[in-house]
Amino acid sequence: MSFPKNFYWGGATAANQYEGGWNEGGRGPAMTDVTTGATKDTPRYVTYKNADGTTGKMSMFGGTLPEGAEYACLDGYYYPNHIGTDFYHHYKEDIALFAQMGFKMFRMSISWPRIYPNGNDEKPNQEGLDFYRSVFEELHKYGIEPLVTISHYDDPLYMEEKLGGWQNRETIGLYEKYCHTIFEEYKDLVKYWLTFNEINSAIMAVSFIPNCPDEIAKKGYIKLHNQFVASAKVVKYAHEHYPQFKMGCMIAGMISYPLTCDPKDVLANQHHMQDSFYYCGDVQVRGAYPGFARKSWKKYNLDPGFFEQDKDVLKEGKVDFFSYSYYATSCETTHKEAKRDGAGNMSMGYKNEYIQYSEWGWGMDPDGLRYSLNELYDRYQVPLMVVENGLGAIDVFEDGKIHDPYRIDYMKAHVKAMKEAIEDGVDLIAYTPWGCIDLVSASTGEMAKRYGFIFVERYDDGTGDFSRRRKESFYWYQKVIKTNGEDLK
Repeated sequence: MSFPKNFYWGGATAANQYEGGWNEGGRGPAMTDVTTGATKDTPRYVTYKNADGTTGKMSMFGGTLPEGAEYACLDGYYYPNHIGTDFYHHYKEDIALFAQMGFKMFRMSISWPRIYPNGNDEKPNQEGLDFYRSVFEELHKYGIEPLVTISHYDDPLYMEEKLGGWQNRETIGLYEKYCHTIFEEYKDLVKYWLTFNEINSAIMAVSFIPNCPDEIAKKGYIKLHNQFVASAKVVKYAHEHYPQFKMGCMIAGMISYPLTCDPKDVLANQHHMQDSFYYCGDVQVRGAYPGFARKSWKKYNLDPGFFEQDKDVLKEGKVDFFSYSYYATSCETTHKEAKRDGAGNMSMGYKNEYIQYSEWGWGMDPDGLRYSLNELYDRYQVPLMVVENGLGAIDVFEDGKIHDPYRIDYMKAHVKAMKEAIEDGVDLIAYTPWGCIDLVSASTGEMAKRYGFIFVERYDDGTGDFSRRRKESFYWYQKVIKTNGEDLK
């Protein structure tokens, strides 16, 4: 069995890391615009100004804005997301390059503050609406299907600062208004939608922050529930008003194994997968919280009534397909002397001696992709998409070219794993590798950590003319698409 004839080969990006134009075309600021650059060894910070004029910074993960302070861009800091790799001014050139590769689908996001600069504006920003219309029309010119993420880590900063973001249920209504606007505006241009990027990121702090305070975890579960409700409401609305739409969830692939065959390790891994991955999938695909959710609520002293108040809403807003990101796997164990692994500056789990690790600490595991695809399809029985997958690496020019066999080897193994999963009986309909063109790394804010098939002349010191160059992997992926996954040489 091969990839189906109508398989969506493509690539994935996000506005906050790629688009740029942060203060152009009427766009308002987002949290990513006050987030500094960093490295794999140093953390990213969010910067702010206190009421007395003094300034400060806090961790990107789990930080709390001091009372009376306001988020601010400060002198002496570099904010790489401001420009990204400038899709805003290069979108026609980039889409032409995607078409050269043979893309059937392009995953991108709409920046909410480009449509509603503050989140609660009375009317949408027409310049923002016009920009994305132009992008979608350009994609269709080449026969490329847009896959649009509605919220991808760049909600309006005003909403975060003044309303408390997703801690405040008022945000649900603002999200609905935003969705109603873009649904109507692009009803003839966009068919596939993802309500939130990696929605489980709301509770990832438990894994990323050592000895994560219970208060941060509690806020994460409340935020996540409000996002579930918002997603369900707009999915139901789309099904009722735009039956041509296909609505999907997008969840970070927190795939792990038990480190040993110790039954306690097996149970520990099962609980980790439930809490970090299936918790979200069950709500969005099945339309109800799983039984094990109560364990998490009890652990953090959360009132079950808060989550049960919206059970009818969740039931009525089930998604049509399941999409997820897959980069790496990790291990869980009760044997605390085991060696920890890490992804950049984020601790993920425990080291697996049977797989190789990237320079940024990601455990490269194509078999884990096949495993997860089988597990997900068995659990949900809906079409699946792998909407992020790729290798972040340092690319070096040699003889005026970029030879990236390491990326080709990584991608080749994962395409092979997907093909095997299809042979296993999995209904896989799309593959959009992450960072099909170089962009700013979300975890570290680096340009040095490159994922793309296309090199963008942009560096961590802010220099570069944004020129585009094809890497060796560009031509490899072009051949893969042309042969529908048959020629992987």
